Amino acid sequence: MTDIPYKEFCEIATKRNVIFYYGGYFSQNIISAMADAVKMRIQHVGAAGQTRRKLFSSFVEMAQNIIHYSSDSVDPAGQTDSQIRHGSVCICTKGDKFFLHCANPIKTEVADRLHEKLVQLRTMTMDEIKTAYKEMLRADTPEDSKGAGLGLLTVARDASEPLEFEFCPTAQLGNTMFYLKATI
Repeated sequence: MTDIPYKEFCEIATKRNVIFYYGGYFSQNIISAMADAVKMRIQHVGAAGQTRRKLFSSFVEMAQNIIHYSSDSVDPAGQTDSQIRHGSVCICTKGDKFFLHCANPIKTEVADRLHEKLVQLRTMTMDEIKTAYKEMLRADTPEDSKGAGLGLLTVARDASEPLEFEFCPTAQLGNTMFYLKATI
């Protein structure tokens, strides 16, 4: 038998009921291709209609956040509008619950602001999250947002439990690794 590290990864993924995983560089084209795969996988595992919608919506928001905020980027020939950024997403199941995970490096100064937003989100009721979502739809895009500012609110709105997160220092000075988990 050969020593193939990938075999160990596959065994862990099977043991953890991973139904989708991608780690690498993200672009809009890659997200579009992954979205098709995620749709098929969550339908194949028998997720109910509303659960499928929430999983898909949260998956897209997490992937978009990687493109907008990952500090590990490749800018093709200086084109800042078609950036490619590094991160990972994972969907796994346990019982009747689905778990979405994402991870990507971010600038440490961004981590501080993000930590504050996530702590606030964890204290909000579902009604408060829904109200904040509706207000954000009508508001101008926040200065520190590269999207519409709805990403975390969307994931929190779709989640059945408060979002879990962690920030860990990286070996690269000025960067922090950001981990986010949503239970659906």
